[in-house]
Parts: sequence; C-alpha cells; structure tokens
Amino acid sequence: MKIHEDQLIERIRRRIPSAPGATLRVGIGDDAAVVRPSRGKEWVLTVDQFIEGVHFLGSAHPPEVVGYKALARATSDLAAMGALPRLFLLSIALPAHRYAPVGKTRTGSWLDEMLKGMAKAARRFDLRLAGGDTARSSSTAPASGSDRGPDRAKVAMQITVLGEVEAGRAVRRRGARPGDAIFVTGQLGAAQLGLELVLRGLHRQRRWQRLLIPHYYPVIHIELGRWLVRRRLASAMMDLSDGLSTDLARLCRASGVGACIYRQSLPCVTLPPQLHLRGCDPLKLGLHGGEDYGLLFTVPKRLVRRIPRDTNYHFNHDGTRLTRIGEIVRGRAIKLVGADGQVSPLEPRGWDHFRAS
Repeated sequence: MKIHEDQLIERIRRRIPSAPGATLRVGIGDDAAVVRPSRGKEWVLTVDQFIEGVHFLGSAHPPEVVGYKALARATSDLAAMGALPRLFLLSIALPAHRYAPVGKTRTGSWLDEMLKGMAKAARRFDLRLAGGDTARSSSTAPASGSDRGPDRAKVAMQITVLGEVEAGRAVRRRGARPGDAIFVTGQLGAAQLGLELVLRGLHRQRRWQRLLIPHYYPVIHIELGRWLVRRRLASAMMDLSDGLSTDLARLCRASGVGACIYRQSLPCVTLPPQLHLRGCDPLKLGLHGGEDYGLLFTVPKRLVRRIPRDTNYHFNHDGTRLTRIGEIVRGRAIKLVGADGQVSPLEPRGWDHFRAS
C-alpha cells in the first residue's frame, strides 16, 4: 500500500484526539504547536522511545497493543511525579512497503490498528496530540520479504508527553529519608509474566489471555500520583518500568539512602498451578520483572496512617492495591529480609538496555 506523507499525517489526525482546547491553542497541521500554560502550574515533560525488536515484537504483539502501550509507558513518567497529562508529540518512522513482509505492511491495516490503540490510550489519559514528525525507516540489507533478522526496516516511535503540576510540588526520586515507609502499587511481576508467555509462544492460547492484560494494557496511576501530591504524602516517587530491584536502587541512589525490603510483604504475581514455565519463579518475577508501570513511593513514618488500604474508596479506577513492602534506612545497602529474618543483598537485576546478554 503506497502512502504519501500528507496522507499519513491526516490518518493520524483523524484517529487521535488533536483538536485545540484550553491548553492547546494550535495543534497538528502547523509547523509547531502553540501551548497556553495554566496559572500557578509548572510543565513536566518526558520523552520515551518504542522500537520494534526492542520494546515490542512485530510478529507477536497486536498492533492495537503497540499503540496503547507506546503512549501509556511514556505517560507513566508523569504519573510518577504527580503531574496531570495534557499533550503529546508523536514522531514515527515506518518501513517502506518493500521491507515489510507480505500481508503485514506497516502503512496499511497495521497502522490503522496501532493508531486505534494509541487513540484509546489518549482518551483514557485525557491527552491531546499536539504534533510530531513522520519518516521512513530504512535498512542497509536488501529486501527479502521476511519479518525476521536484525537488518529488516522496523517501526520506531518517539513520544514526548507534557503535563502540569502545581508549582514546586512535583515529587522527585531524591526525597526519601531514613524511617520512610516504602510502598508499591499493584502486583509485581504481572507484566513480566505476560511477556514470558509471548516469548514462549503461549500468548495465542485462549486460557492464558487474562494473564496478558498487565503486559498489554498497563494501568497508569495518574489519579494516585495526583492524590499523593495534593496531600504532600510522598517524599520520593518513580514508576516501576525496569523492575523493583533496579528502580529501587535508582531511587535510593538519588536520595543517598539504603532500604530494607521484607520478602513476605511483596505482592508478587501468582502463577496458575497448571502453567509450567521453566525458570519463572514468582519472587524473581516480582523483584526483577519490568514493565509493571506501577508506582514506587516512600512516605514519612508520621504520615503512613493516611495511606488508604482500599483505593476504590479514594480513586476512580480499578482499585489498585497499595502495599507497604519495607522501609528506607541509613547507608547505601539495599537488603532483602526473609520470613526467618535472614538478610541478603538485593542486587539490581531488572531490565538494562546496555547490559550484556
């Protein structure tokens, strides 16, 4: 399917909310967007890449999931600072027709389904598309008609999301202090379990479909982040994108502290008895599995009683569970404490783009 750049831009504009509003004065269609900031607020910006073969598998992940998740994972960074999402920019590079396998052209139905998923995320997070860029991705390899191999031209997206937060109130990673309680949202390792099903080819079996949802459609905790900011409850916060062990190490390093995590308190994913995945241990999935996109935050001891046990009562979402898993301590060590009191170091073994295989 041949397509011109103007046609591509028009298809994007028709499918994703992009009309000017209170924040966006001039949006998609001009050389640049014009934004009207709110009084007493600060802008919060983040940028995220979503690349075929790195963040998703074109042969396995449904295109609607690709679009939804691309925007969701970028928006998660704003939730982690207590910001309210407003606008986003989309830059996308698509392979030319001759590089795509037969029946899977990325500028045809695949693109329409991907935009459908991104539009779904945009509506859910109340985001408007302000602009972006389009390009053709290329490959130095000769066209072969195969969707396998490192040299095939691939889809690459870069998404910039802009939000706003009350001036001086954005929650950062560096505010944790000894004695603060450590909380997480949701079920740790659930997204990684879904990824394992995809990698092992089990995602096509109907009986495991529900286990794919956390991996396909992660819950982004915008309302919880805003609630914590308004009540000044979180001393430090970030999203869980690369696994608890890795992200907790980043938060502690930024704050100049250590942590004790209690193994029996971890809300790790549960594997169905009939699902046998070699090498998949619930504790390891919970500690090191990535892409949960929940919130990891610390709360001063005197304020812990204000953290709700039942989020259904406080927030208009699916009642995500909040779990206290440990506490911030002096020093720099991060330790895992077993039910028997045995202490072991918790090494960061989550996702790292540049770690050797």
